[in-house]
This record gives sequence, structure tokens and C-alpha cells, in this order.
Amino acid sequence: MYIKTYKTQKHFMVAACDKELIGQTLKNEKCEMKVNASFYQGEEATEEILEELLMKATTANLIGQKAVACAVKCEIVDPKSVIYFGEIPHALYFAL
Repeated sequence: MYIKTYKTQKHFMVAACDKELIGQTLKNEKCEMKVNASFYQGEEATEEILEELLMKATTANLIGQKAVACAVKCEIVDPKSVIYFGEIPHALYFAL
């Protein structure tokens, strides 16, 4: 997986995607999404590192089987809220 983090004074965002998705354009019946390297491609990381970062995150943007499964496992994403581009899951997380 690739993980990239973004910090502001109030928020900590984690962007994560499965490596093989970088550069792809994904489509479903409602929208299209470009998996942009400049947004997602930070450091290569393990599931354990993603788990640690997600527990600190106020926002997360996740694409791919591994990245989304990790967020579901951490219980920050409800599987019912995941959208799909074909078989590729995408999830957003916002701490309120």
C-alpha cells in the first residue's frame, strides 16, 4: 500500500491506496475517480502502519481492497458505507 498524510492545525488526514491502483481511472454508474499519484503515493507501508495512522486520523480517504479492509478491521469504516468501482472499494472517514 501507499500512504500519504496531510496535517493542518485541526486535522490529520490519511490517504491510502493499494499500490496497483496508482494512475488508474476507476468508474462506476455514478462517477469516475482518478487514483492520482500526487495525492496517494507517499510511503510504502504495511497494514500495521496504516492501522496506527488511522487511529490518529480525523479524516481518511482509502481506495483498494487492502486499504479499505484495514479501515473496516479498525472499525473506523462501516462496510455498508463503502462504495465500489467494479470490485474496487473506496471509503471516506470523517471524525465528527
